[in-house]
Amino acid sequence: MAFTPQSAAVPVDGLVARRRWAMALCADAESSDLQGVLNQLRYDGAVEDLRRPGTGLVMVRGRIGGDGAPFNFGEATVTRAAVRLASGEMGFAYQLGRDAQKARMAAVIDALLQNSQYGQQTEEALRPIELRLSNDRTLRERRTAATRVNFFTMVRGED
Repeated sequence: MAFTPQSAAVPVDGLVARRRWAMALCADAESSDLQGVLNQLRYDGAVEDLRRPGTGLVMVRGRIGGDGAPFNFGEATVTRAAVRLASGEMGFAYQLGRDAQKARMAAVIDALLQNSQYGQQTEEALRPIELRLSNDRTLRERRTAATRVNFFTMVRGED
């Protein structure tokens, strides 16, 4: 999966791409999935809350016709968390909804992904979630395609 930066100030290296990939998975995963990853990693070091999980609102913007003029569509509830491992790595997470525990677990996973000892293990622990989410998406797309109706106009010769 290739990521392109939104601005030239964002470095595109392996760590940035891996963190984006992991945070996208954490956003779509269930809390039980994230708890399973943390249980599998068995990290027993200290985790300091830099910012306790907090819930707030963000403005969601849309575009008329998908590419037209932007407009404020509405607000969404978001929970954010920031943690630091005993070894110094900092992890951050934003999650839709009010699940503070899920946001904190995602932040810990982000920090562990950056850790030299746990980074590779964290990536491997996230792979089954990626596979399951991909399979779920494929199944949803197939079900949607099965209900698609194609309309067409027949031209009569009376013109």
